[in-house]
Amino acid sequence: MFDFIKRRLKSDKGAMDKIIVTLLLVIVGVGAVVGLSTWVNTEVNTVKNSATGAIANVN
Repeated sequence: MFDFIKRRLKSDKGAMDKIIVTLLLVIVGVGAVVGLSTWVNTEVNTVKNSATGAIANVN
């Protein structure tokens, strides 16, 4: 299997560029997911604190 991949990489012009672009896209995608997850958790905590404060004011 590795021999096939090595032959394929040698025969394709620009194969390394494709690999580098793919890795870059994977890294950007993972970063986006982590960033979005962090942002959502922060927003959830903010809404919980606001709701708790509003409920405390009503009582």
